[in-house]
Amino acid sequence: MNDALVPGPLPELPPPPPARYLALLQEAQRSRRRLAAIGAGVLLACVLALAVAGFFDAQRFAEGAPALAQLAREMVPPDFTRWRHWLLPLRDTLAMSVAGTALAVLLSLPLALLAAPNTAPHPALCRAARLLLAALRSVPELIMGVIFVAAVGFGALPGVLALGLHSVGMVGKFYAEAIEHADPRPLEAARAAGASPLQVVWHAVLPQVLPQLADITLYRWEYHFRASTVLGIVGAGGIGFELMAALRLIHYDQVAAILLVILACVMGVDTLGARLRRVLK
Repeated sequence: MNDALVPGPLPELPPPPPARYLALLQEAQRSRRRLAAIGAGVLLACVLALAVAGFFDAQRFAEGAPALAQLAREMVPPDFTRWRHWLLPLRDTLAMSVAGTALAVLLSLPLALLAAPNTAPHPALCRAARLLLAALRSVPELIMGVIFVAAVGFGALPGVLALGLHSVGMVGKFYAEAIEHADPRPLEAARAAGASPLQVVWHAVLPQVLPQLADITLYRWEYHFRASTVLGIVGAGGIGFELMAALRLIHYDQVAAILLVILACVMGVDTLGARLRRVLK
C-alpha cells in the first residue's frame, strides 16, 4: 500500500476560549451598543430641539439677512467720540465683578462645607445646604438684578447683590464637589487625633482643595465681568447701561464701539485670570 495515501495525524484544534473571556467580550459589545444608543438619542434630541426653535426655517433666515446687513452697515465705522464717558461705567463694571466674586466666595465656602457629606455635621444639614444652593442656582442673575434694582435702586449695588447671590449656587456646588472628593485619610487622621471640626477643615480639607477653589474663583470672576455688562441693561450700572442707552437711541456706531471696548476688557480679564492661575499652581 502506498504510504502517500495514508492520512497523517489531524491538526489539533485550539482550545475553546474560557467563559470569562466570552463574558468580557459580550459585556464590551453591550457597552458599545449602549453608548451608540445613547449617542443616537442625544443627537435626535438636539435635532428636535433645533427644529422646535426654528433653526431649520430657511425662510426666516432669508428674511432676516437684509436687516442684519443693514445693521452691520450702520455699525461701521465705530464711533469712539464718547469714550471718556465710558471710563466710569467700566470702572463700575470691574468693581461689580470683583465685589460680586468676593461676596459669592464668602457665602459659598461655609455652605459648601455643609453641603459636602464628608464635612457636614449632620445629613439633614447637608440636604438643606444642597437645596439652598439649588434654589440660588435656579434664579438667573438677570432676574435677581431686576429684583434688586426695584429694592435698592439703580447703580452698582444691585448688580453686586445679583452676581453674588446667584453665584453662591454655582460656586458653592463646585466647592462642595471639590471638598467631597478630597482624600479622606487626612480627615480621618485629624479626627483620630482629637481635632475639632474647624481644625479638621483648616488642617486636613483646605490644604487639599485650595488650588481647585482658587481655579473656580478665578473662572467665576471672569464670568462675572461678562455678566455685569448684561446686568447694566436692567439698570444695575456699569458699561451695560451705556450700551442700552446707545441701543435705545439707535446709535449703532456707538454700540459697535462699546462692544469693542467690552471685548478688549474681557480679553484683558481672561489674560489676567490665566496668569493668576499659573501663579497659584
